[in-house]
Amino acid sequence: MSLGPVRYLVVPTADVAGAARAARFGERTILWVPADQRLGRASRTAPGLLLVTQVGRSFQDEYPDVTPLLDHGRHLVISAADRPRRRSNHCWRIEQLRPDTTIVDNPIVSTARVDPAVADLVADVSTASYQNDLTWLASLPTRHSLSTTFTQAMDFAADRMVALGYQVQRMPITVGAGRSANLIGDRTGAGTGRGLVIVTAHLDSINIAGGPAAAAPGADDNGSGSAGVLELGRLLTIRLWNNDLRLILFGGEEEGLYGSKQYVAALPPTERARVRAVLNMDMIATTNTATPSVLLEGAPVSSAQIADLATAAATYTGLKVETSLNPFASDHVPFINADLPAVLTIEGADSANGHIHSANDTLNFIDWSLATEILRMNVAALAGWLEPAAVRPRTAGSVVSWGPGRLDVFTVGVDSALHHKAYDGTWHDFESLGGTVLS
Repeated sequence: MSLGPVRYLVVPTADVAGAARAARFGERTILWVPADQRLGRASRTAPGLLLVTQVGRSFQDEYPDVTPLLDHGRHLVISAADRPRRRSNHCWRIEQLRPDTTIVDNPIVSTARVDPAVADLVADVSTASYQNDLTWLASLPTRHSLSTTFTQAMDFAADRMVALGYQVQRMPITVGAGRSANLIGDRTGAGTGRGLVIVTAHLDSINIAGGPAAAAPGADDNGSGSAGVLELGRLLTIRLWNNDLRLILFGGEEEGLYGSKQYVAALPPTERARVRAVLNMDMIATTNTATPSVLLEGAPVSSAQIADLATAAATYTGLKVETSLNPFASDHVPFINADLPAVLTIEGADSANGHIHSANDTLNFIDWSLATEILRMNVAALAGWLEPAAVRPRTAGSVVSWGPGRLDVFTVGVDSALHHKAYDGTWHDFESLGGTVLS
């Protein structure tokens, strides 16, 4: 349905008032009314308004002559007169701009009480470990889904998961006429009636202009998210959780979400029913704004998870948070389409990053501190979704009596370390009662 000619005006969101139709984009709002109605002296006329959602600057690069009426990075407003013949592809989408909507929000989030256990987990995020993994991934000439070096990247990630104790499998997928794979790592929780928490990123990279054989280091897109999965996977083995954890590195994302679409399509109903949250990371390591920021993108089905992430950011990081319920073009979308609670975490103003999908997406543009902050936010939220398990030490050997009414018990804790406890009516550290620890 065409809106017809409209008179529009872009104003600070705080100044919005009156009966005009409005669409909010963070700190700015676009207002419009039929062209024959007044809307302030600074207003202009356009034949209808359209919303563009893009990956990076894909729409602007393809249509450089189109001047956005409002530019909010991943989201643009353009005139209906500038509508291209194509409605969308897997890099950008065009739709009618709906009145009285919030495309991007700046939520006011209060900090929560700091949980010491979560704070410890957040403090354990290792920039050095993350940097080592991302540096290795970006050192490959390409991670195109159909390349031999994509397989090398998957081998590297699989070895890391196995070393951390995950049960690892590869899921074959088709990418167009070719074949690729998803990598899946599972860690079983300790609870009963366990839910499932999934952490994802796409492992592949692409050079759109150069073709499949061209250099595509993909440092930010999406080495940053893939290394993030490995770092979160490392951190989450430090604790014991009630719910199951699944790490997934997808293939075929850049060609049209092949890996995640096929994974969700093959997910049995019993598994779908167990999913508590899906956390997707795609481009988390380039700073495009004066203040380090993150966009949390999902849908109404994942609004609770978005709120948890926003609270985690306010409590444990210095990130500025924006949110959107307008999901597009990353591996959270197939989950959302299946009514599963998935959220994308992506660097703020990602369209300002003009290096992706080319040979220029290198480590030179990585901001390690931003990536670390986003990982801190993510692991804090994951700790809530996974639910810490009650520690039940297991006996590591025989109970030994070393005096009347006294016992020496050797146990292995959740940290896999050997612990010694002594009992003389109450429990004590064995050493405090004068015992000798035998190794």
